[in-house]
Amino acid sequence: MLHHPAGFFQRLGALILDIICVYLPLAIFSHYFIGIDILHIDFIYVLYIFLAPVLWRGFTVGKRLSGIRIIKKNGADVTYFTMFIRTFIAQYIYVLTIGIGLLISILMVLIRKDCRSLHDFIAGTYVTKDKQERV
Repeated sequence: MLHHPAGFFQRLGALILDIICVYLPLAIFSHYFIGIDILHIDFIYVLYIFLAPVLWRGFTVGKRLSGIRIIKKNGADVTYFTMFIRTFIAQYIYVLTIGIGLLISILMVLIRKDCRSLHDFIAGTYVTKDKQERV
C-alpha cells in the first residue's frame, strides 16, 4: 500500500545529496590519498547504493537527509535480494537499452500517481516520504 510516494524532485534531491555527501568525498579521498582510479571509486559507490538501504532500513545518506526511504511494496524493509535486483539488474537493463529505460523510468516517476520507476517495479519497491516510516 502506497501512503506518500516521494516525487521526482525529492528523489533527485536525495541523489544529489548522496553525490555531494558520499561520492565526492569518497572520490577525492580515494583518488588523492590512496590512489584509487575512478572505475574502482564508482564500484565502491555502487556497493554503497546497494548496501546502505539494507543496513539502514531503506535509507542512504541522501535519502535520510531528504526524509525519504526505499521500502518493499508491502511496506517491509528491503533485503539484500531486493536491493540486488533494484541496483544491479535494473541498472543493467538501463545500460542494455542505452538509456531509454532510464528515460522511461524518469517519465514514470513524473507521471504516475504512485511515482514508481521502472527499477521500483522490477524490484517490487517504492520510495516513500511517510514520516511515520522514518527511523
